[in-house]
Amino acid sequence: MSVIRGLFSRLESARLLDPVAEAVAGAVQTSIPSARIKDLLHGRWLGHPVHPVLVQVPVGAWVSASVLDFAPGGRRAAQRLVGLGLLTAPAAVAAGLADWSELEPDQRRVGLVHAAANTVGIAFYAASWGARRNGRRVAGVGYALLGLSAVGLGGALGGHLAYSQASGVNHAEGAARRAGGEWHDLGPLDEIPVGQPVRRDVGDTTVVVYRRALSSGGGVHVLASECSHAGGPLHEGEVTDGPGEPRISCPWHGSVFRLVDGEPLRGPATACQPVFQTEIAAGRLRARANAEGSVWKNAEV
Repeated sequence: MSVIRGLFSRLESARLLDPVAEAVAGAVQTSIPSARIKDLLHGRWLGHPVHPVLVQVPVGAWVSASVLDFAPGGRRAAQRLVGLGLLTAPAAVAAGLADWSELEPDQRRVGLVHAAANTVGIAFYAASWGARRNGRRVAGVGYALLGLSAVGLGGALGGHLAYSQASGVNHAEGAARRAGGEWHDLGPLDEIPVGQPVRRDVGDTTVVVYRRALSSGGGVHVLASECSHAGGPLHEGEVTDGPGEPRISCPWHGSVFRLVDGEPLRGPATACQPVFQTEIAAGRLRARANAEGSVWKNAEV
């Protein structure tokens, strides 16, 4: 194991960070004024987290500023780029905090240090902009280099969060591929309770099965059970049913999905849940990964 990887692993296990992380996460959650703003920050409208997209502008501006600092005639442009980074950083910070507040404890620990490093970086860039504005160019360049170092450390920690700890990835993406395209028997239909989500297996994939009452339209929905946000068990979640479209909520972080097509209706999840095609044959329920996309199909029940 490399030295850096070892440091990151110890950081994942640093429970002494938990009280601070929990307090900050709670403050973040209570400060978001509405579910609509929360979904906007998570990136539900985009289909994946929006934080990595927003980060590109300030980081790109600051890297470019440091390049221009050492290029002839680049002084004024460098100052403007430092300012652009400071203007665009708050949006990236807000989206990152919204995502971070919904993570698991080991991810929060790394994310807390990631946020701290970036905060230090932003502070250095604010000092850099102030120094440049007051004619202290050498100090401004120095502060910018310190800021870039801190932001670089924050980026390395962010990469660890995304690629080693799977923060923000779609945990349900491989469910349909693992199940394959063939039909799988889920047992007699009569053994599927009405109005209650249950767990079944489609090949190696765990799914949630929900049988609707005839008064609500009838039919059986089958979705991948592993929540796309953090892998929570949807079969342990709560279903809201009725004359309209039924929806299921994740018991871990409260993401809500429409059963008919797996569309996320409320974050922190941003990606759809894979939906399985169903049919009733000789009184038995069968399901398969839907090659035609996330469209619910079901024989009459």
